Amino acid sequence: MGAAAHINALSEKHAILEQRIDEEEHRPAPDEVVLHELKREKLRLKDEIERFRHS
Repeated sequence: MGAAAHINALSEKHAILEQRIDEEEHRPAPDEVVLHELKREKLRLKDEIERFRHS
């Protein structure tokens, strides 16, 4: 898999996590633990995308 394809795959996962975070935040009783885990994973993906863009 080329770097561009890998970045695209990571970006898609990032977008899905962003959508899941938004859905969780707008539930009547959002689960803070779930939100924290989703946000942590989203940040990890963002960092990985940046590493690939700069390598």
